[in-house]
Amino acid sequence: LLRMVGGQVFIASEELRKLSYKDLSTKMAVVLTERMKPELMTCRDIVATGRYPYTGRLGILSAADEAKVEAAMTAVHALELRNRDFNAISDGQRQRVLLARAICQEPEIIILDEPTSFLDIRHKLQLLSILRDMAKQKGITVIMSLHEIDLAQKISDKIICVQGDHVARVGTPETVFEEDAIRQLYQIDQGTFDPVFGSIELPRPEGEPQVMVLSACGTGIPVFRSLQKQDVPFVAGILYTNDIDYRLARVLAMEVVEARPFMPITDEAFNRALYWIDRCPRVINAGVEIGECNKRMGELIERARDKY
Repeated sequence: LLRMVGGQVFIASEELRKLSYKDLSTKMAVVLTERMKPELMTCRDIVATGRYPYTGRLGILSAADEAKVEAAMTAVHALELRNRDFNAISDGQRQRVLLARAICQEPEIIILDEPTSFLDIRHKLQLLSILRDMAKQKGITVIMSLHEIDLAQKISDKIICVQGDHVARVGTPETVFEEDAIRQLYQIDQGTFDPVFGSIELPRPEGEPQVMVLSACGTGIPVFRSLQKQDVPFVAGILYTNDIDYRLARVLAMEVVEARPFMPITDEAFNRALYWIDRCPRVINAGVEIGECNKRMGELIERARDKY
């Protein structure tokens, strides 16, 4: 689509500039985000254009071509749209129709430019599921640009991070999506990205902690988020470092009183938690199930009750 600045581009062993448009369109399909506005064309008409590289000059579809149009629309759950005006459907429906057109081309490669833009969460998940099935079941190479790094992390086999005019990192999601690497890539100075959960977090409330939160096994997460929205600084503990609450507390709390996984709570951690219980104006018990390793949490809860 763009005039080449320099160098060479190959698809497999064939140079791009030596391929005819017809040959190229049987190898590669492109789905862009720009809003097409074709006149008087149904969704089925749009999908059928994907078969033109295989037809004669008159563009007449054979029975086999017609079957492939139907199959492509079925694959993206768009068969019910076939007689609808393409200009009268939603953005999510439009993306599915354009993807069906690309499937109709039977390419080896599909390139998509921000395919999840303008889509709600339901249609994002649906579209990405279709792309994943195409890659894994039909062996089609799917290349797409995405700004939603959480989606890229969950669906991609390989990631290329582009920063300005150069490639910053290349590798699997596990090697590319490291917290510090994402911070540098996007120059994040407010908030953070958690590569374990693929979530972004706003900055922690700053200042002297006003609340001590006692939690475990996910019970603290809604409390942490509520306090963060209210801009209330807080302390969390005692949390084992493999606890799901710990992942969020470490970026939202002013301090996390922590313990080693599966080990009894140490005197140091216990006394630090007592310090914050006595110092904070409020203590919230988000719900802690007491067991052998963390039985000293019961003492902390009793201390908090005595305080009030």
